[in-house]
Amino acid sequence: MRVVSGIQPTGNLHLGNYLGAIRNWVRMQDELPKGSECLFFLADMHAISMPHDPATLHRGTLEMAAALIACGIDPARSVLFNQAQVPQHAELQWLLTGTARMGWLNRMTQWKDKAGKNREGASVALFAYPVLQAADVLLYQATHVPVGDDQKQHLELARDIAQKFNNDFCDEESPVFTLPDPYIPPQAARIMSLRDGSKKMSKSDPSEMSRIELADDADTIMKKVKKAKSDPDPLPSEMAGLEGRPEALNLVTIYAALAGQSGEEVLATYGGQGFGAFKPALGELLVDTLAPISSRFRELLGDREALDAILARGAAMAREQAVPTLAATYKALGLVRGGA
Repeated sequence: MRVVSGIQPTGNLHLGNYLGAIRNWVRMQDELPKGSECLFFLADMHAISMPHDPATLHRGTLEMAAALIACGIDPARSVLFNQAQVPQHAELQWLLTGTARMGWLNRMTQWKDKAGKNREGASVALFAYPVLQAADVLLYQATHVPVGDDQKQHLELARDIAQKFNNDFCDEESPVFTLPDPYIPPQAARIMSLRDGSKKMSKSDPSEMSRIELADDADTIMKKVKKAKSDPDPLPSEMAGLEGRPEALNLVTIYAALAGQSGEEVLATYGGQGFGAFKPALGELLVDTLAPISSRFRELLGDREALDAILARGAAMAREQAVPTLAATYKALGLVRGGA
């Protein structure tokens, strides 16, 4: 298996990011069959499809790289890099735009959602970025791509582009591109705001008390947990009793995700107890889990030279793997490149 996956380089990383995509990446690295390979990249080129602040993107890319390593991505076992250091991504995207079809891109749900009613004012990059997503995985002959419900359509597009290119320009016995299959990771916990259990934990929330950030120290974590919104009733003995109690459900969900337990197992221990007992236990579990991550995260951010070296090393490995596929694509299209 060769697994390829990217993540947007958002800054101010929080518990929701860790228990969502990041922890699943670490599991893939650690649990895939022997001989498998993981390539993880920071999708900084995708980020420019929407209005952005250059300084924020730059900082966010470095923070995401530091967070991935601090959470357990091992650059010695996985290829970790950012797109901007591997220009073959952009090259292959352009070559594939001759194969991708306007109708396919017009059907992309995220294009409709993000452009809204202002399609004429949206960037070309926003319209065409699914082609870059296709290039991201086809470039490395990925066999599997982790997908959630919101990305299934984009993987289908990548397969359509690969299939049409192979049909149009290749012999049946020697296709240029591998058609990647979806890899469905374990269901990630959906972590909600500590101030409003109906909203996802988000870096854009104006209240810092709404989220646990990866850079938070132990005292800050305990303070945020103790002040997290809850309700006056004790915890029930089974999950059905949390219906209509979004804040209580969120705190139990966080505990379960961190402890590797089901919600029922958590309630078997804490059912009947109030939040005066449960919140300190949750805070201690958070501190135990996040303290080494936070420490490593801050250490990496303080050592820019080491972080740059890790990304440069990963980019060099990615470029080496990308070159043969890109060369085969140019050749299949009949483009003249020196003696090729």
